[in-house]
Amino acid sequence: MRPAVLINVMVSILMFTIWPHTYAQASTDGGVFANAKNRLQGEEQHSKQNLKSFGDDFDSDKALKNSQDAIGQTLSGYTFHDRNGKLVKLSDFHGKPLLISLIYTSCFHVCPATTQNLSRAIRTTRSAVGKNKFSIVTIGFDTLHDTPDRMRGFARQQGVSNVYGWKFLSADKPTITRLTTNLGFIFVPSPKGFDHLIQTTVVDKNGEVYRQIYGTDFDPSILTGAMKELVFGLSPATLSLSSLVNRARLFCTIYDPSTGTYKFNYAMIFGMSVGVLMVSITGFFLIRFLRYS
Repeated sequence: MRPAVLINVMVSILMFTIWPHTYAQASTDGGVFANAKNRLQGEEQHSKQNLKSFGDDFDSDKALKNSQDAIGQTLSGYTFHDRNGKLVKLSDFHGKPLLISLIYTSCFHVCPATTQNLSRAIRTTRSAVGKNKFSIVTIGFDTLHDTPDRMRGFARQQGVSNVYGWKFLSADKPTITRLTTNLGFIFVPSPKGFDHLIQTTVVDKNGEVYRQIYGTDFDPSILTGAMKELVFGLSPATLSLSSLVNRARLFCTIYDPSTGTYKFNYAMIFGMSVGVLMVSITGFFLIRFLRYS
C-alpha cells in the first residue's frame, strides 16, 4: 500500500470515530462555538426583555456602556458583612471564579426573579464544571435598608439560603459606591425603588471582571460557557496533565434537557479512545511499512 493511501486511511479512521461524537456535543450542548456565540449575544441582550422600563433620570445606553467598560477592572480591598454579621473580604474568594449579583431587598419583583433564575443557572453550570469550582455572592446596594438581617430574609424568601457557597453580603455606603463604580453598575433612585441594569458579573480567579451577563431570565448556557472558559482554562496556557484532563472534561460533558443539567458523556470517551487506538495501530504499521519499503 502506498504511504499516501495509508495516511488517508488513518485520517479517515480518526474522523469517523471522533467527529460524530464531537458534532453531537456541539449540536446538543452548543459546544465551544455556540458558547462563543452565546457570549456575544449575552453582551448585546440589553434590549427588550433584558432591560426593565426605566424612568427619565436613567440613561440605559450610558449604563450599558459603563457596565461593559468595567470588564478588565480588578476588584480589591473590599470588606462586607455576611447575613450573620461576620466580616467577609472579597479577597477571600480569590483562587476561583466568582459571580456577583447586585440587588436591593425592598425590590418586590425584578430582584427576586433575577435571584431565582440565577439559582437555576448556577445549578446547570455546576453540573457542567463541578460544585466547588466557583463562588457566588449577592450584595445589597441599598445601604440604608440592606442590612445582614434583610439579606438573610431575602435569601430565605427566594429559597436559596442553603445553596452551597452562596453568600449574601451588606456593606456601608462608601464601600458600595466604590464597588458599583468598579463594576460599572449604575443605579438611580426612582418612585418604584431604583432603576438599574439587571446585571450579573463574572469575575476570574484573580479578581478581574471577566464578563457581564444581563437580564432577569438569561439563558443559563451563557453563564455555563463563561465558567467553562475560566474553570477549564480555554485561554492559551502551558500544557500540563491537569489542563489536558480539564479540556477532556470540557468536551465530554453534554446537556440533558430532561433534567436541565450537564452530564459526563462516556460514549464520547469510548469513541475517542477507540479512535486514538486505531490511529496508533495504523501509525505503527505505517512506520514499519516506510522503514522496510
